[in-house]
Amino acid sequence: MSDTGEIAGRKTQHLEICLDRERYRVETSGTRLEEVHLIHRALPELDADAVDTTFEFLGHRCAAPIFISSMTGGSREAYRTNKDLAAVAAELGLPVGMGSIRILLRKPEVIADFKLKEYAPSIPVFANIGGVQLPQGGHDEIYRLADTLAVDAIAVHLNPGQELFQPGGDRDFRGILDSIRRFTERSPVPVIVKETGFGINPAEVDLLRAAGAAYVDIAGAGGTNWVRVESYRRTAEEVLDEAGREFDAWGLPTALVLACLDRTQPGVLASGGIRTGLDVAKALALGAEAAGIALPFVRALKQGGIEEAIRYGRRLEEVLRVATALAGCPTTGDLRHAPLMLARSLRDDAAALRSALTTAPGQAEPGDVHRRQQTPSRRSLADG
Repeated sequence: MSDTGEIAGRKTQHLEICLDRERYRVETSGTRLEEVHLIHRALPELDADAVDTTFEFLGHRCAAPIFISSMTGGSREAYRTNKDLAAVAAELGLPVGMGSIRILLRKPEVIADFKLKEYAPSIPVFANIGGVQLPQGGHDEIYRLADTLAVDAIAVHLNPGQELFQPGGDRDFRGILDSIRRFTERSPVPVIVKETGFGINPAEVDLLRAAGAAYVDIAGAGGTNWVRVESYRRTAEEVLDEAGREFDAWGLPTALVLACLDRTQPGVLASGGIRTGLDVAKALALGAEAAGIALPFVRALKQGGIEEAIRYGRRLEEVLRVATALAGCPTTGDLRHAPLMLARSLRDDAAALRSALTTAPGQAEPGDVHRRQQTPSRRSLADG
């Protein structure tokens, strides 16, 4: 099988495994967002119909601080899914990411399948490339693809957990941070750096922002576990690979990472297990500028097509608007200043994580110019 054929086959399997909930269980841990509570206001003193959910993102005014995260790409079914997601995003007025454009570096003739701007010209669309690919060559071709696709940003995804369990996956993760720095220096569009479901710890958030990332999507644990997905592929049956099972609770839950960050810190996005409108509201209250969702939109597409996915998106927006009003906030952006209650266990674990990162050996490569960012100042959320 050709390299591009292998990619297409792998992407097809990814979708099949993620969508077949009867045969495969791919969500294995929790976000810990249930340990976060906004304070109900019996006297919100606002007009609920006037609550503003819009936000500025990548030069566009979007309907709500929700984006449809990159999910998949590289196969015929994935192309159809991405086009449908773009149509959904355009109707909802939400940003949308596409699957990895890696295949275009080897098979440029399929570029028409990635021109999602044709389906969503009025909203932000961002391309997606693996961070592990950046040190392997020059970046000019990726910049040219971004220009041809007319995207508003490029997302660089970090997925070492998935790669290590993927048959034939990458094993060498050296030089990625420096490559991201060089990539952002010349990128014609803003760069988003994201994980794929195991989280980016607070010290690495600072390293990536210092390296030039416009946004860092922490993509914490609680959603799709890609070690599980690849483990199912390794066995070619429903019996889970035993090594993969040991990583069911691996990673940093979404709420835990957010609880470690200053609520006013700019450039933070949150995905990883976000499923409901209340999840979105809590992520925003913890400081995220927007919350990303992938698998639920794809499942809605499978269940009832574009109309069902739009209904799901409308419900997210409705719940977010009501929660914002009940918290006494005139805009969703004001949620980051609203009083919060965090469960003691989450507060304690956030303090322990901050302490561990403060006392741990440097995470950057030796001599990295941004290593001074490893010990960020934090503000406790314990008192809301």
